[in-house]
Amino acid sequence: MGFWNRNNDSGSSNTAKERLKFVLVHDRTDISLKTMDQMKNEIIEVIGRYFDIDPIDLVIDIHHEGRGQKLVADIPIKNTKRK
Repeated sequence: MGFWNRNNDSGSSNTAKERLKFVLVHDRTDISLKTMDQMKNEIIEVIGRYFDIDPIDLVIDIHHEGRGQKLVADIPIKNTKRK
């Protein structure tokens, strides 16, 4: 979610709104905060094997569409890792 956005440009009111959104999504998805954080870290780890990513502007979000949900990740890529 925007809660995971590491960009520090937002003010305290925006941060509070993002945290509230995160809590609401957590309640709807019935996933613990620990599990959400662990999932985020695992996604970063796996993608980081193939790409140099920019963790500063990384955003992971859960969107609701009707009765369904989507996990959306916006992960800025710096370069492809070459072997």
